[in-house]
Amino acid sequence: MFLTISTTGTPGRPATDLGFLLHKHPDKTQAFPTSYGTAHVLYPEADAERCTAALLLEVDAVALVRRGKGKGRGGAPDAALAQYVNDRPYAASSLLAVALSSVFSSAMRGVCKALPERAGQPLPLRIEVPALPARGGPDLVRRLFEPLGWTVTAEPVPLDVRFPEWGDSRYVRLVLEGETLTLAAALRHLYVLLPVLDDAKHYWVASDEVDKLLRAGEGWLPAHPEQQLITSRYLSRRWSLTREARERLELVRLAETDDSEVEEIDNAVEADTGDGEAEEKPAPLAEQRRAAIMTVLRESAAARVLDLGCGQGQLVQALLKEPRFTEIVGVDVSVRALAIASRRLKLDRMGERQAARVRLFQGSLAYTDSRLKGYDAAVLSEVVEHVDLPRLPALEYAVFGSARPRTVVVTTPNVEYNVRWETLPAGHVRHGDHRFEWTREEFRAWAGAVGERHGYDVEFRPVGPDDLEVGPPTQMAVFRKKDDVNDVKDKEAKAA
Repeated sequence: MFLTISTTGTPGRPATDLGFLLHKHPDKTQAFPTSYGTAHVLYPEADAERCTAALLLEVDAVALVRRGKGKGRGGAPDAALAQYVNDRPYAASSLLAVALSSVFSSAMRGVCKALPERAGQPLPLRIEVPALPARGGPDLVRRLFEPLGWTVTAEPVPLDVRFPEWGDSRYVRLVLEGETLTLAAALRHLYVLLPVLDDAKHYWVASDEVDKLLRAGEGWLPAHPEQQLITSRYLSRRWSLTREARERLELVRLAETDDSEVEEIDNAVEADTGDGEAEEKPAPLAEQRRAAIMTVLRESAAARVLDLGCGQGQLVQALLKEPRFTEIVGVDVSVRALAIASRRLKLDRMGERQAARVRLFQGSLAYTDSRLKGYDAAVLSEVVEHVDLPRLPALEYAVFGSARPRTVVVTTPNVEYNVRWETLPAGHVRHGDHRFEWTREEFRAWAGAVGERHGYDVEFRPVGPDDLEVGPPTQMAVFRKKDDVNDVKDKEAKAA
């Protein structure tokens, strides 16, 4: 099993930087034992102009069988010879993918202490795999790699060059060339797509494989046109795991659309004053939205608050400024978004008392989660429009049926207001990831039905300038448990 990675150098940036990025010295031949054989790293060429690193994987078929992983290919699993006579030692598969992640683990994470700036920069790369099983043929190979920025050469390997009439085998010679990708991204592409093309794995696929897939696919898999095929094959067509992966990938789109992006969109609104005179610039819509949410939370006397779909933590940051909020939890499906939120909040430098008030954790709103129960209030700010309509009932039940906070605040764009966006083309939603945008009537119908099903009264409030013709840019629904409504009114009367 063989794979090569090549790059070229430029003045001041020798090609041998590849050795630093891979953490493997070009002047050495290194061997790494695995549970199924030995992985060798060597450099067929290494100078300032061109450098090639090769990964050679020697598979011990007997050791593979003894570990219970050498099932036959293309025949009955218990066939006596199929366990020993197969393509495992020769054709790229999940064995090679695991070797890549093990031997080049730091490079796959984009870590390089010697050349940290180089690790994050694109490289001119050429990757060759001489024998790659491709169940789907060269066309599928191109469909998987070309959307990622690769120029793909996938040459079918004939069954036997002496008998061309026999046709081609299911193997291809793969060459990938590109200049816009980092080495880490290239390795992650290979780690996921080699077993996808082979359409088999040498080990039992368990639930932790979903996490591995999402880590390796971060930044490219959620938007890949063949996402469904990739998740299904990578997870060995295990239906429950595939469904979980797809739902989490769907929600990753929300995390990628963080609050700062929403603010940029909202700030593009140009208010029409009508008289042409200069007026004081209003607060950005995102700030008005957070202020409106904070007002509701204060009115509800909430102390323990959930920010569901917290993104990069802007609302969490605002909540921390008020001591009345004693416990604040930010939940998001994206580890990346949570890491950014943690940096924004400076959690690593926060005082002990302040740190005790806030928690960030990963979670999917498509599933019930016992960690979300028992809170005074939950906020879904600009979240529902990022969820496919068939998945909304799952989110509804997770929040209103299972978690059941006393108060739930939901904000979402008002599509009727879009005509006031001078830079937004007619018929377009405000952001490319929005699955829908509701009219005021549609939002009220959905919110009213949710409240009726789960025992909440619903109040609607405008956020932003309330246009007489098209309403406000953002619409808000405040859900209160019916048993708590009278208590809230009493508290509001006392406060007045």
